[in-house]
Amino acid sequence: MNKADIQSRKEAYTRLPAIAAEDIRNAVETLKQGGVILYPTDTIWGLGCDATNEDAVSRIYAIKKRSDSKALITLVDSEAKVQFYVRSVPVVAWDIIEMSTKPTTIIYDGARNLAPNLLADDGSVGIRITDEAFSKQLCQRFRKAIVSTSANISGQPAPQNFSEIPEDILKQVDYIVKYRQADKTKSTASSIIKLGNHNEIKVIRK
Repeated sequence: MNKADIQSRKEAYTRLPAIAAEDIRNAVETLKQGGVILYPTDTIWGLGCDATNEDAVSRIYAIKKRSDSKALITLVDSEAKVQFYVRSVPVVAWDIIEMSTKPTTIIYDGARNLAPNLLADDGSVGIRITDEAFSKQLCQRFRKAIVSTSANISGQPAPQNFSEIPEDILKQVDYIVKYRQADKTKSTASSIIKLGNHNEIKVIRK
């Protein structure tokens, strides 16, 4: 990372309100200890944990009462992180990332360096690069991929803002981010696109 990148990161971090900066410190410490957090993302509020920690990932499946045969999405802050977690990124992925006008999760074949129970049966993984200030800084500070899955019990509607998150979810996490709890904006989930090794494109969710 060059000096310009470091300076840009510092400026973005200081632009966040004090409550957000404190939240990031607390959330990172929780993630390092293998805990589960509840945090705002570039889409809806999400349950998060260290995406390389198999035990932490198992806790999220348990909280959501969801089968571990269903893969979870991960959040990263840069293209370099995508390359670290995917053996071979199809060229078309960079075009999709550049042209996307809304948050877009891409499912890649050949995942690596992630918890095995995070992945789909075929070894693929869904990864999204976040540009939202809080979640981006969180990923940068943690320096690893972070799980990002909707804060709901499996089969129930995903909450569109913090006020809609079920009490059962709130009681089971280790840290709840305070930043943006009062925001009543209705958020929606990301688009999901699956890529094959030969640049095949399949839209899973628009």
